[in-house]
Amino acid sequence: MPANILIVDDEQAIADLVEVYLKNENYTVFKYYTGQDALNCIRTEKLDLAILDVMLPDIDGFTICRQIREQYNYPVIMLTAKEEEIDKITGLTLGADDYITKPFRPLELVARVKAQLRRFTRYNTAGPDREERLIAFSGLVLDKDTHECRLNERQLSLTPTEFSILWVLCSNRGRVVSSEELFQQVWGEKYFTSSNNTVMVHIRHLREKMNDSAERPKYIKTVWGVGYKIEK
Repeated sequence: MPANILIVDDEQAIADLVEVYLKNENYTVFKYYTGQDALNCIRTEKLDLAILDVMLPDIDGFTICRQIREQYNYPVIMLTAKEEEIDKITGLTLGADDYITKPFRPLELVARVKAQLRRFTRYNTAGPDREERLIAFSGLVLDKDTHECRLNERQLSLTPTEFSILWVLCSNRGRVVSSEELFQQVWGEKYFTSSNNTVMVHIRHLREKMNDSAERPKYIKTVWGVGYKIEK
């Protein structure tokens, strides 16, 4: 079944071009030029991924991302202005899974869409080996089949990217996972120096959801100059 993808961008030429490329990949596209129309779509349609422009004439992309995360965990990709680094950090902090800067090549965006959908599908599809799809220790439970995470019986609302990061760290308990290794495993892309900021923002957001402290961490520990570690 083809994925349902929301695209909202007030630059109609960009939205129309993205629509063409996504439809060529047999995706069903819901295209809008205003935030309010996008919110109406989110409430009425079953979506698999959202592409949100940050700057919209009525409701900004950050607000839309926040409202999506209140109810849904499907991937969100933010479109940001090239010079606005703070937009990227803000979007990731609010629960976005990825961002792409304007101007961009449509084929690059399509590749990002495919990568996010693969990850989301992988973590929401039951597999034959149940033991390898369930991690439980120290009050933390991760279930790959249901994409659920519970901490001391409290359910955490994690994005697919956050779940992936936590899964990789928990699967390597007792071993330091470098930022480069973590980025390559979770994002499936080549690591650059700027990629470290992306990892750091997601780690910070995970800690906030887990009520974990960077100074006195119970779960995710920073090994300065190396990466991150969860003790056995």
